[in-house]
Amino acid sequence: MPTSNPTTVTRAAVRARDLTKTYGSGDTRVVALDHVDVELAEGELTAIMGPSGSGKSTLMHCAAGLDDVTSGQVWVGDTDLTTLDDTRLTLLRREQVGFVFQAFNLLPTLTAEANITLPLRLAGRTPDREWFEHVVRVLGLTDRLGHKPTELSGGQQQRVAVARALVMRPRVIFADEPTGALDSVTGHELLDFLRRCVRELGQTVVMVTHDPGAATYADRVLLLADGRMAGELRHPTADDVLAALRGLGA
Repeated sequence: MPTSNPTTVTRAAVRARDLTKTYGSGDTRVVALDHVDVELAEGELTAIMGPSGSGKSTLMHCAAGLDDVTSGQVWVGDTDLTTLDDTRLTLLRREQVGFVFQAFNLLPTLTAEANITLPLRLAGRTPDREWFEHVVRVLGLTDRLGHKPTELSGGQQQRVAVARALVMRPRVIFADEPTGALDSVTGHELLDFLRRCVRELGQTVVMVTHDPGAATYADRVLLLADGRMAGELRHPTADDVLAALRGLGA
């Protein structure tokens, strides 16, 4: 993981400059993001938090190329998403961005292994067996690969979804409330696995969450309020996060 050693240069997996996103016009115009500048470091788990309506999910969707920006720029690696047409943007998302959402979105007729490798097959790529086996071993799925989703627990299904995102070796994984549909024990297990993905696989993970406990797994917590950056915390405790959210009126 990146350290604070002055000789270490931390690259940004994702950058946004003067990012603005509005919806509607005239009297119904809503500013979801208001001139946001942010960098999301490679090899870290970053949590995005803030009150309801603060722009958390909008920031993630714009950073992941799922939503167009109104103005400003967003880079994934060295690629400016705002310069890409739909075809090139789709290709970039497929090759460089992974997604983990509350809904597992697994195909019920496929085994866990087939669900994990589906994005590769759709892209016409052959799975790297060494990488595949390493990912499923880290996520504790080695003995579940032949099982279909209905034969897996909720936590196991979510881990299959994480493995599906990882197997493409994306530059960054975006997770939108990944523990929201899980019980507390299973949720903490998933967060442990995301931490291991960062620590052992060198993955970059960006997570939107409302849970102060989930945020304690992050290297860095970014705080939003009214569509603007409102501060950040490094390696916070749950109390640190709660205090910061109270200060934002959450």
